[in-house]
Amino acid sequence: MRIKINPANFTKTVGAYSQGLKVDIGDKAMVFVSGQLAMDAEGNPIAPDDIGDQTRYVFENIKKILGEAGATIEDVVKVQIFVTDIAKFPQVSAVRNEYLGKIRPVSTLLEISRTVKVGCDIEIEVTAIVDK
Repeated sequence: MRIKINPANFTKTVGAYSQGLKVDIGDKAMVFVSGQLAMDAEGNPIAPDDIGDQTRYVFENIKKILGEAGATIEDVVKVQIFVTDIAKFPQVSAVRNEYLGKIRPVSTLLEISRTVKVGCDIEIEVTAIVDK
């Protein structure tokens, strides 16, 4: 069973994807959260010059998507972070540690040339596992 997750008040998806997807795997479910950018519901960048604030905004959106799937940030087992400037890693890491420091999921962080939205300098996707 697969359940698509598209919370209200999020940027409308453009293309064939969902903000999240919950997939049954026996007595557990995996929750996949699509890469999230720091954009408001109208698609405007949030805090375009502050990657720390963008990171916090993205993690708060991730928490909302996880919540709609019956999961929490504590259920995250994998995180992938994409930044447009690796020199800003210390700011990203500080916020990341606020959200994930106690659970310590596996993690990847990559520098990319840009995201799909000018003014958004970070994109984060996560995978979580929850009991059914």
